[in-house]
Amino acid sequence: MTTLTRPDARLHFEVRGSGPLVALVGAPMDADAFAPLAELLATDHTVLTTDPRGVHRSVLADPDTDSTPAQRADDLAALITEVDAGPAAVLGSSGGAVTALALAQRQPELVRTVIAHEPPLDELLPDRESLRTRTDAMCEAYLAGDVVGAWAEFFALAPIEMPPGVVEQMFGGERDPQQVADERYWFAHELRPSVRFLPDVEALRGSRVVLGIGADSTGQLCDRATRALAAQLDVEPVLFPGGHIGFADDAAAFAPTLKPYL
Repeated sequence: MTTLTRPDARLHFEVRGSGPLVALVGAPMDADAFAPLAELLATDHTVLTTDPRGVHRSVLADPDTDSTPAQRADDLAALITEVDAGPAAVLGSSGGAVTALALAQRQPELVRTVIAHEPPLDELLPDRESLRTRTDAMCEAYLAGDVVGAWAEFFALAPIEMPPGVVEQMFGGERDPQQVADERYWFAHELRPSVRFLPDVEALRGSRVVLGIGADSTGQLCDRATRALAAQLDVEPVLFPGGHIGFADDAAAFAPTLKPYL
């Protein structure tokens, strides 16, 4: 575990193993979420994990600034350069998949392969205007103090069905202060720039891009968005075990599907 100082941030990152470089990135998920998968891949790869800017141990000089895909891509480029084992195969999931796509557009020479797992690319969808409106209302509700209501709307937008009372149990009681701080930063500064990223399809054609979808994500927003980008790139999405966070829920099941693309 170590840190890299950037002009406006101090980035936490971790390196495991040896061999060809693989970077595992999320947003808002931090390095800890990828640790089980990183351990499995480190047997024959150098594996880089990191906390995205503004989250957990990656501290911003100004904590009230947004986290854009371009900024996170530049952070990842700096980390790949620092590790000095690239170019990298990059697995990005959710907002991290947006980061990975932005890196492929901005600095393709650092990328061997991008595996973009369920990027939430709202702007590619026909109901984008409704999604913008609902996302704005959701974020403002959270920042105004309606934490449970905001999360209920998040799962409704996804859409991910939650059993009765579970959202209240997860987000309505006493919670870890770091988790709350990271969550607030996501709603305030990271979520909207991520879902409003518009990929440069022509630029992405110059890189090897694999688009991944969770086998359990059928019909969800990220399933639809990933398929929309796949249609523009004229590629077939790859089905991975599990749902939106299959890499964290069951790393042992996820890794065999991932490895051939590294």
